[in-house]
Amino acid sequence: MFWYKPSPKTQLSKGYTRIALAASSALILSACQQIGVQPASEKLAIETNIESSIEINKLPANETIEKVSTTEASVAVEITNSSPADIVDLWQEPVPQSTSISVDESPKLTVIDTPVEPEVEPNKQAKVTTVLEATQAEPSNEPAVELTNEALIEPADISSEPVQQASVVTVTAELPIAEPVVSQPEPEIPVPLLDLWQLTVANYALTQHTNTRIQPHDAWYRKHTEYMQRVTNRSSRYYHYVLHEVLAADMPAEIALLPIVESGFDTFAYSHGRAAGAWQFIPSTGRLFGLQQTWWYDGRRDVVASTAAAIKYLKQLHGMFDGDWLLAIAAYNGGPGTVSKAIRANKKQGKPTDFWSLSLPTETMHYVPKLLGLSKVVADHAGTDKLTTVANEPYFAIVETGSQIDLAQAAELADISVDEIYRLNSGFNQWATDPEGPHRLLIPIANADQFKQGLANLDPQQRVAWQRYIIQPGDSLLKLSKRYHVSVDLIRSLNNLQGNTIIAGKPLMIPVASKNAEAYTLSAAQRVVKRQQQLSATHASNRIEHKVVSGESLWTIAKKYKVTVKQIANWNKIGTKSLLQIDQKLNIWPRVPSSKLNSGSRQVVKKLTYEVRNGDNLSMIAWRFNISVKDIQRWNSDLKKYLQPGQQLTLYVDVTKTRG
Repeated sequence: MFWYKPSPKTQLSKGYTRIALAASSALILSACQQIGVQPASEKLAIETNIESSIEINKLPANETIEKVSTTEASVAVEITNSSPADIVDLWQEPVPQSTSISVDESPKLTVIDTPVEPEVEPNKQAKVTTVLEATQAEPSNEPAVELTNEALIEPADISSEPVQQASVVTVTAELPIAEPVVSQPEPEIPVPLLDLWQLTVANYALTQHTNTRIQPHDAWYRKHTEYMQRVTNRSSRYYHYVLHEVLAADMPAEIALLPIVESGFDTFAYSHGRAAGAWQFIPSTGRLFGLQQTWWYDGRRDVVASTAAAIKYLKQLHGMFDGDWLLAIAAYNGGPGTVSKAIRANKKQGKPTDFWSLSLPTETMHYVPKLLGLSKVVADHAGTDKLTTVANEPYFAIVETGSQIDLAQAAELADISVDEIYRLNSGFNQWATDPEGPHRLLIPIANADQFKQGLANLDPQQRVAWQRYIIQPGDSLLKLSKRYHVSVDLIRSLNNLQGNTIIAGKPLMIPVASKNAEAYTLSAAQRVVKRQQQLSATHASNRIEHKVVSGESLWTIAKKYKVTVKQIANWNKIGTKSLLQIDQKLNIWPRVPSSKLNSGSRQVVKKLTYEVRNGDNLSMIAWRFNISVKDIQRWNSDLKKYLQPGQQLTLYVDVTKTRG
């Protein structure tokens, strides 16, 4: 009888019985001994996929081996729980005589396992079958043991004679199956809601850029926290729209911060270079990207139109400069020609052509670092009280009107102020929308349904008031346009006039505002008036109204009054290159030479609120405070013909010159 020492136990998973391969091998070897078969090699090559969890020499004492079936080529043995037995005797007793085994010539013994995972209910028993098969193979001079189940079995006392016949041994055991483990679904973790600044930071794409030129701008934005709060408050109407349009265009979220750098997110911003709106388009570039500019409407100040134009322009620049966003942003400020010229100059000198290496105009050199510095501050302050939070919710809805509408009337339909209408629809210069379009208004989302319903119930003919005017001797289209705050072109087109000639006694149809001019608080005319009132507050007695004569220009007028062209343009809300019209009126505050001022003539101008008394009139009040009636009327635009006791007037008074 052979003695076969099993190797260390083979570890298997999936809950199957661990079967010692040595036990199965011993059964075959015992059978071979009875019929006089001698193994041919010192090592047994075994291949197996057996998976088990119990060693044969550690089976419970109540398990026995009994014959299941026999054939000439194989023997099946089943391990059951029917009666107790000492399994250790397996190594000493021969296989029962009733078992017949026929063995083919084979120098190699292969152990093959094809366990099938039983379908059973929990706490039931399953049968696990192990099949050992000796297969025919050519004799080998270098026999070896092969174990495919992570363990090596080295048999002892194996004869070097070749194996003559193959046999199959099947071992089956019923063993308990562990309770199935039911996986519990992980609880869903709520996704935190981001405000618009946090959403911006989450979509940054330019954070890899670092340079010492960024630091001064970073420090400035950090220091001026009040400015940042003011800017974020102002942007709250528009930023949801701007950010989501930028993200939808697959652009870096930092682009959405450009209106802060350009204008402080002021849709009414107007620079001395004639750039207008939050994105600061100059007239020519605006027209190039489809922004209308008429007497009624300026698309550069329209947040919807200008955002679309800015995105289109920046994407075009991004492609022009081979996907370099810093060069594209620099070109947005300084122009693509300026940046291209700087790149060519660096190439000639063998220098790098990235943004940081280029020699550009001072403003452009600071433009990109300013945006990156602002981006860093927003990243650090987003979600804190240092940056006013803006919810990730739309502020306005875009409502189609279909035709021209009076803006004061639109405000009433939406139940909002005229000021709010203008701030959301900054592109409209006058008291109504442009008769040529766009025919849409931005309305706060909370008021949009009410506005739509009111608009549907309003007769289209009543959206704008009309007046039938009889032409008087001395009238001209220019005079009528100023009187009724409409353009000459509109009067001509509405009345089918071919030129500027009109005939006294003939009627004209003229659109008129539903309220007085002062009610349209942020129309182009009222913005000029407001600016001039602000200047009057500090230079009350110095203002001069200059009427333009033939041959004059802004340069000659500036030289005459010892001021700059930029100052005149700023005071009158015009461009520095604007063409002047004869008889056009300009408000100017001439510079008073310091040599003409002495301590006794210095002004101490203060803003006062005067309450009208019984018997007061404008002349008496003007005399008392040493000011003019015209000034009082200008400072109080809602002033009516007659004063009422208790009425309050705003006055800007030199307190050193009052008469009591």
